[in-house]
Amino acid sequence: MNSHSANLPATEEPTFSHLPVLPQEVITGLGVHSGGHYLDATVGGGGHSRLILEAAPDVRLTALDQDEDALAAAQKELAEFGERVTFIRSNFAAYSYPTARFDGILADLGVSSYHLDTPERGFSFRHTGSLDMRMDQRQAVTAADVINEWDETDLADIFFKYGEERLSRRIARRIVEKRPFHTTTELAEAIAFSVPRQYRYGRIHPATRVFQALRIVVNDELKSLETFLTTAPNALVTGGKIAIISFHSLEDRLVKHGLRNSPLLKVLTKKPITAVEAEIANNPRSRSAKLRIAERV
Repeated sequence: MNSHSANLPATEEPTFSHLPVLPQEVITGLGVHSGGHYLDATVGGGGHSRLILEAAPDVRLTALDQDEDALAAAQKELAEFGERVTFIRSNFAAYSYPTARFDGILADLGVSSYHLDTPERGFSFRHTGSLDMRMDQRQAVTAADVINEWDETDLADIFFKYGEERLSRRIARRIVEKRPFHTTTELAEAIAFSVPRQYRYGRIHPATRVFQALRIVVNDELKSLETFLTTAPNALVTGGKIAIISFHSLEDRLVKHGLRNSPLLKVLTKKPITAVEAEIANNPRSRSAKLRIAERV
């Protein structure tokens, strides 16, 4: 977004202070009440968690994140709440959900601006960084492994399936001809030159969908989401709410069906809740956010 950020002084390193999307809608949707216990399954920088803790007296919160940097940022952001917050480093699919423990569960599936603005994490091609993309840096497989080692057919398949990229075959062929790739910008450039000119200068950069597909594959995001949708509802008390914010159609589809098909849940949002113009103007990230809410029956 800000082209000069590559040369910022060290004091201005990217932080996790991303604005929470749909803030009021989340608090209302979860029905946060005094003495309640809530789970933020993707705490990130702690923006939503802070709102939950401030919404009513004596609220307790369990904060999960698989990313060490995120958890450290959230601990700092929520320090004033002391004992009311418990931090756990875990992917929300791997967490052992306690039965009937929480009054509300929130998952914000978006990639934080911190990840996009930290070149060495490899999520964005706006700045040169290594092809990493691991949310949990304890895991072995990186985006570089996928790009440099998978065969052409498999690459084309994931670009099409997870990036909804129409030119997946052309792009995969070009990648295989030109590899190995070591940086995000090298890869983005190769992708741009594998597509027709009119596509190259479209509204979104031609590498956007491929980067989404890689991120989903490296972090096994859709499988994790399916697991979360199956296991998390068990942890709600009767009448407890689950609120999930997704940012692309693949996720939203899974959330919609996962909530609807759960025998434990009643869907409260016929259509997803989206951001109003004022929020979009203030936080462009919220433009594609979709919030769905269900209640434990």
